[in-house]
Amino acid sequence: MTTTPTTRIHPLMAVAAVSLTLVSLVGAASIAGLLPSSHATPDTAPLVATPVVATPVVANSAPQTGAPLAAQETRQPVVEHRTVVHHVTPQVRHVNSDGDSVQAPVPAPAPVAQNSPLGMGIGAVVGGLIGNQVGGGKGKTAATIAGVVGGAYVGNEIAKKN
Repeated sequence: MTTTPTTRIHPLMAVAAVSLTLVSLVGAASIAGLLPSSHATPDTAPLVATPVVATPVVANSAPQTGAPLAAQETRQPVVEHRTVVHHVTPQVRHVNSDGDSVQAPVPAPAPVAQNSPLGMGIGAVVGGLIGNQVGGGKGKTAATIAGVVGGAYVGNEIAKKN
């Protein structure tokens, strides 16, 4: 009597795979700016460390009276740092027929297309699915890896052009 082993995936592995996929897709959507940003309001009362003032102790002296330590402290203003970007367009001087020099702005260079994580992710999934349909055994694994890498490249290039 021969029994054939079942090749079912364990339910915990399926849950882990689904949760990993979901977290990856949410992360890619967040990086791509597809998710709305948080509208939380920052706390307006900043936490300020209270300085400890050492009071000298003199032997055989009466206890000192006066304002409590909390009333004597001073608050420092909170400084906010902001990044400021200045875009400067270089100027070129042209001399017209009268001999006067005239400044003409230089055209700005074309913007460089940036990598698209969403395009790379979608391309990798599609390429991996297509590569998985080819070959058998170790060749199927190699074709899947090649499909993922190639699909990520093609998906990124398509996203750059759009």
